[in-house]
Amino acid sequence: MKAQVKSLDGGVAKSIDLPEIFSEEYRPDLIKKAVMALQSTRRQPHGTDPFAGIRSSAVGWGSGRGSSHVPRIKNGSRAAKVPQAKGGREAHPPKVEKILIKEINQKEKQKAFRSAVAASISAELIRARGHTFDGAVPLIFEDKFETLARTQDVISALTTLGIYHDIERAKESRKVKAGRGKMRGRRFKQRKSLLIVTAEKPLVAARNLSGVDAVTVDQLNVEHLAPGMLAGRLTVWTESALVRLEGK
Repeated sequence: MKAQVKSLDGGVAKSIDLPEIFSEEYRPDLIKKAVMALQSTRRQPHGTDPFAGIRSSAVGWGSGRGSSHVPRIKNGSRAAKVPQAKGGREAHPPKVEKILIKEINQKEKQKAFRSAVAASISAELIRARGHTFDGAVPLIFEDKFETLARTQDVISALTTLGIYHDIERAKESRKVKAGRGKMRGRRFKQRKSLLIVTAEKPLVAARNLSGVDAVTVDQLNVEHLAPGMLAGRLTVWTESALVRLEGK
C-alpha cells in the first residue's frame, strides 16, 4: 500500500510503501480487551479497616430472654457489630486483596496493537470517532516535523495538512464535569484530538494543544490509538516513525 509523505509546507515530498502492519484485520473485541487490561494496571487498591464496626464489647444474650441473638453492647441492649445495627460492620466492604488487574494473552495484546494501528488509516473509523480532517489518510510528515520547537510552527504544519480544525473541535469540547470528580483534581473533561507519533523523541511543542498526545513509537500503546476502547484515532506519523514501527 502506497502513501504520500508531506513536507511542512503541505507539498508532497515522496511516496513510500506502508509497513505490513497497516493491513491487519480490524478486531474491536481484542482492542477493547487490551485497553481494559492496560487501564486496570492503574487502579489503586482500596478497602475498609478489617476491624471497622466490630470494635465493641457486644456479645449475644443467648436463649431465654425473648430477644434475637444479635450481639448487644454490655451494660445496655443496643445491637452492635452486625450489618443491620447502627454503627455495625458493613456487609460486603471493598477489600484491598481483591484482584483488580485484568489479564490478556501476549499474542492477543500484540494483535490488538496491530489492529489499532491499521484502524488509524481507516477514514470511516476515524470519522466515526468524531474527528474532522481534509484529504486522505494516513497523515505522514517528513522527518523535519520532529525538529519543530515552537508550538506555532506545529500549528502551521498541521494547518497545511488540513487537520488543525480537529484540535479546535477538541478545545471547544472542554466542559466542567458533573459530580464529585471536579473536587478531586479532575475538574474538566475534553475530547481527544490528534495523536502525533515520532521516532526519536516526543514532539514536546505539540503537548500544549488541546486533546493532542505526542509519543514516540517505543511509547506507543493500544490505548493511545484507541482512547475509550474505540479505535480509529486521527494519527500523524513521521517517516522515521513508520520505519521504526515496521521493526516493532
